[in-house]
Amino acid sequence: MDYNRTIVNSLDPKSLVKVNIIMRILLPLFIVFYLLNFAGCCAYSFTGASVAEHLKTIAIPIADDRSGSGEPGIREMLTDKLTQKFIDDNTLQVAERVNSNAVVECNIVSLSDAPAIVSAGETVSTRRITIRVHVTYRDLVKRKTVYDKDFTNYGDYPGGGAINDRRNAIEEAIDKITEDILLDTVSGW
Repeated sequence: MDYNRTIVNSLDPKSLVKVNIIMRILLPLFIVFYLLNFAGCCAYSFTGASVAEHLKTIAIPIADDRSGSGEPGIREMLTDKLTQKFIDDNTLQVAERVNSNAVVECNIVSLSDAPAIVSAGETVSTRRITIRVHVTYRDLVKRKTVYDKDFTNYGDYPGGGAINDRRNAIEEAIDKITEDILLDTVSGW
């Protein structure tokens, strides 16, 4: 504290006036510059980065299951999760196909259940559910396909796990896939 007083006392009055003027001018300029810089960062958003301006609504028909896995309810699970992701995102409004500008059609191509981690003694400690979904995203206004591709993801469960553990792994894989589909659809990533 005494050190600061010594510095201030050692300055002549003209120097103090100059420092005071500089602080009155530079400090507000610095604050304005900082706030403008910060405001520019806050306005950036990942959502809707590449959705065409004319697309406002999207239809999500019930997915087809062509995997041959016989997994009960997987079509509905995929469709419901994807629909909920679009509702939560709010970039495109979910609508019936007849009232929509775009459509996302999903086909479950494969579902595999394989050992992921084998421990000593060749005991399977972790199993992996891998799901592949073929997705076609169409712009119904311009009558063109935006993308037509596969999405693959997985969920793990304990090797000696119960049926509920396996089901949770399927839900995890579907959750990851639907997130990927949403991101690809609304932001092209």
